Amino acid sequence: MNSNLPDNHSNSGHPDASQEVLVDIVPMSETEIRNLIYTVRGSQVMLDSDLAKLYEVETKNLNRAAKRNESRFPKDFRFQLTQEEVSSLRCQIGTSNDGMQEPGRGGRRYLPYAYTEQGVAMLSAVLHSDRAVEASVQIMRAFVEMRHFIASNAAMFEQIRAVELKQLEYQRSTDERFERVFDYMDQHKAPKQKVFFNGEIYDAFEFLVDLIQKAEREIVLIDGYVDIGTLNILAKKATGVDVTIWTHPRAALSEQDIDTFNAQYPSLEVKRTTGFHDRFLILDRTEGYLIGTSLKDAGKKSFAISRIEDEGIVSAVLERLDR
Repeated sequence: MNSNLPDNHSNSGHPDASQEVLVDIVPMSETEIRNLIYTVRGSQVMLDSDLAKLYEVETKNLNRAAKRNESRFPKDFRFQLTQEEVSSLRCQIGTSNDGMQEPGRGGRRYLPYAYTEQGVAMLSAVLHSDRAVEASVQIMRAFVEMRHFIASNAAMFEQIRAVELKQLEYQRSTDERFERVFDYMDQHKAPKQKVFFNGEIYDAFEFLVDLIQKAEREIVLIDGYVDIGTLNILAKKATGVDVTIWTHPRAALSEQDIDTFNAQYPSLEVKRTTGFHDRFLILDRTEGYLIGTSLKDAGKKSFAISRIEDEGIVSAVLERLDR
């Protein structure tokens, strides 16, 4: 198989640093490729590390080839993810994807790049190999099937939301429709009860983020088992909102995790307690929710979120914490 870079060697017989290194990868099916397509900034994209495996090249060399041909890759073809986008994707797909390892924590040294469908098509032109052409054909077919899948589910989504939100008018574009639904939810009270079934991780994440963003001054979370996943949700809070977490003394949250959060999303205070079994989320000391699972596990198993209608109960919980 041809490499997309010259076959240069140093005098020592070792490959030059710029030489392409091929990776022995078992070919993926179109279904497996479709599972590597994510939605970022309203576009369906693939990560550079996943594309590198398909093209059988190293990730750094794939990005170098694109960089050398920068005029062929405008921002709507290729863009670098922000740390917030990486964290959001990590919540949705877990940490098993090598390309989602955080820079500086034993993983890659820079934030990953995302390639849109047009960017993927352009890669086959700058990676001069038979494998690049073959892989691009597979990926293009996967993108087409993904568009069909989104279109089919968008129609179903529109019907369900039309019943729930009644007068809300939807845009035909899938991205515009999602944006309008979440804007509507921001301006209205959350339902008194909500149930999420196992596997509905993204839906649960979005619902919890919506609740977090309702707070204007203060968030109090009582959750015995918190970790980085919990902080990823709390990071969506509005600027200037203070957060207090009450968790178990052995909860997997280090002082370094707290300091890192506070450096970007102040202010967070973590206190320890063994006095609570259930999880509570209290917003601005008046609006309370009883949550059937730890935030970090939301969607992994079936659970419910119930709004506490009696403000006296919310006050009683806060008084117990103050003791």
